[in-house]
Amino acid sequence: MKSLGFVEVSGVVAAVDALDIMCKTSNVKLAAWERKLGGRLVTVIIEGSVSDVTEAVENAKQKCVGRVRASNVIANPHEETARLVSLSAARLAKKNSANDEPSEPEKSVQTKKTTARKPKTNNKNS
Repeated sequence: MKSLGFVEVSGVVAAVDALDIMCKTSNVKLAAWERKLGGRLVTVIIEGSVSDVTEAVENAKQKCVGRVRASNVIANPHEETARLVSLSAARLAKKNSANDEPSEPEKSVQTKKTTARKPKTNNKNS
């Protein structure tokens, strides 16, 4: 049975730590993640079996470096809930693919070689 797990933490570092804990302790995978308030609140969404997701969320709540603001496990999510997570995952994939596209090669900029000149002095022989 497919299940979704949500862990909301303060900051990106805590979110990465929570995801690492969840993936190492259970057979789950990242479904999507959302950043709000400029990255101050980050929600990590994982998927897997009900028991694996429950175990992963509980471990993240206990061991995460940051404070877990909210968490939840949805067993057998409704198709609209799954669609919402899919939309979030699609936005993430689109953003990642846009970042992976090769940019245009940079044109080399040639600079002129300059030499330092001595300052002019006003030498008047009177």
